[in-house]
Amino acid sequence: MPVFGAIEAGGTKFRCAVGTAPDGLLAQAAFPTSSPAETLADVISFFEGARATFGQMAAVGVGSFGPLDLDPASPTHGSIVRTPKPGWSDFNLKAALITSLGCKVAIDTDVNASGLAESVLGAGKGLPSLAYITVGTGIGGGLIQQGRALHGFTHPEMGHIRPRRAPGDTFAGICPYHGDCLEGLASGAAVFQRSGRHLAETPPDDPLWTWLADYIGQICSMLLLTAAPHRIVLGGGVMSSNSALFGPVRQAVSTQLAGYLGNLALNEIIVPPALGDMSGLIGGLLLAKAV
Repeated sequence: MPVFGAIEAGGTKFRCAVGTAPDGLLAQAAFPTSSPAETLADVISFFEGARATFGQMAAVGVGSFGPLDLDPASPTHGSIVRTPKPGWSDFNLKAALITSLGCKVAIDTDVNASGLAESVLGAGKGLPSLAYITVGTGIGGGLIQQGRALHGFTHPEMGHIRPRRAPGDTFAGICPYHGDCLEGLASGAAVFQRSGRHLAETPPDDPLWTWLADYIGQICSMLLLTAAPHRIVLGGGVMSSNSALFGPVRQAVSTQLAGYLGNLALNEIIVPPALGDMSGLIGGLLLAKAV
């Protein structure tokens, strides 16, 4: 039985796994994201140990932070581009892994990998389409249609749309490119920049809760009006830090849509990940199996 590898490459940590199938993990580990050289040394060491135990991997699937060059015809396909993460801009992650591991490598964004896993095995199983939004240190999103991630000239960058400002919110935003885009206003990093504390430490009567629900609701409303996904999965640390956000987000979406799409069952459409924090690794294994 072939063995596959998976990498969830995040801005804070890299998670690695090997398995025979998405539900057949054999080993996993996590390492801090530091420089490309140091991080890749940890990743390669893990996979070399796994290879000694389980045999050569048939392929490795990577869900990575970005932006990424995902144009198959590009000479820099598989590179991380324009990232504020020091040392990682223009680093070709795919090429480095192929050279070091000696096997095929598939790469996509971390949100596309997580969305693929949720579509095939999780909250969207059996449905034709799904949107996956992560609200964590940053904000990103992917669309899955019939088991495939949507790509255009590049991958979607949903976290960088500009929402309508919530009444009373005067925060300038933290995005180095757009200031008050969705990521600049509602990401985990933005939450901390606002007050010096994480959302879980924010008092329940703080207006930040209402503002976040408004902004996250706006991306959900935009998706329902443009791509009309059958399900929207909201993952990431901001959403998991307090599940009480789901109710206000659904209410915000209901208010914003104003009945235009009919009586939607938003409690069934806007949901948390069914696979929890394993979506990224399971998505990596699915990418590896498909390469």
